[in-house]
Amino acid sequence: MTPLQRYVAEEIATDHADGLMSRREALRRLGLLGLSVGAASALLAACGDQVKEAPLVQSSTPPATITAGPPGAAHAVATQAISFAGPDGGLHAAWAAAESPRGAVLVIHENKGLTDHHKNVAGRFAGAGYSAMALDLLSRNGGTAHFSDPAQATAALTGTPAADLVADIQAAIGELEVRADGKKLAMIGFCFGGGLTWQTLAAGEPRLSAAAPFYGPGPENPDFSGSKNAAVIAFYGALDNRVNATRDAMDEALTQAGLVHEIVTEPDANHAFFNDTGQRYNVVAANDAWKRVLDWFGEHVG
Repeated sequence: MTPLQRYVAEEIATDHADGLMSRREALRRLGLLGLSVGAASALLAACGDQVKEAPLVQSSTPPATITAGPPGAAHAVATQAISFAGPDGGLHAAWAAAESPRGAVLVIHENKGLTDHHKNVAGRFAGAGYSAMALDLLSRNGGTAHFSDPAQATAALTGTPAADLVADIQAAIGELEVRADGKKLAMIGFCFGGGLTWQTLAAGEPRLSAAAPFYGPGPENPDFSGSKNAAVIAFYGALDNRVNATRDAMDEALTQAGLVHEIVTEPDANHAFFNDTGQRYNVVAANDAWKRVLDWFGEHVG
């Protein structure tokens, strides 16, 4: 399995261990990733034991003031579908233009593709003054809308080489640069997209002025020096032991690269705490993270 496939497989197993997914559905999804029944059963058992034994590390991060509804949603701007050239065919995205843009943001989705939630996140940024593009990383497979089964979308996404996904992201940054009309650029990614945000930074992306990976797995032995202009704020959930295993290594790599950065661990929050359509949504952590991201972009983007 590739690192991305392994990461998603472990996420499925963890969801099962936390009672968010039946064993039957977990085995089906792991099968779509290429695991045999025996290998999938072993992974479910191993992740179940890890969840039971893992210590829960809390954080002293102060909570935010809670707003009504998902943070930023009340002022979200409607998105429109756009297409542009990629390295291997056309790429699809949702675009939301701010009325008086302070900068532009690229949004990278979770492992189920470009859902309505991530389109809405782009609209929230536009409502907050940052034009935003939510890229569809399933464009090579016909787009997210091509899949009626989210699990099949995940399998197709993780079956795409990471280098190709990063190349598509870099093409999207180029399109965003054109649409930003001289304004600074930022990138934000969630879960699977958070991991790809780290990988994009490791690939070297001098066009980014800021980046915000949310609970994404960090690459092994990263060198972020090629993204020397990016100020990075990274978010983790205190209860997300699996992804938190790479947190300290990312902190150290950012320091070695000399990048301005901040690591935020939200207390009492788990993986995917920002997604208000998911089962682990945490309104306090989501509001705090949204405020911190806007403050960070305000300082480093415009």
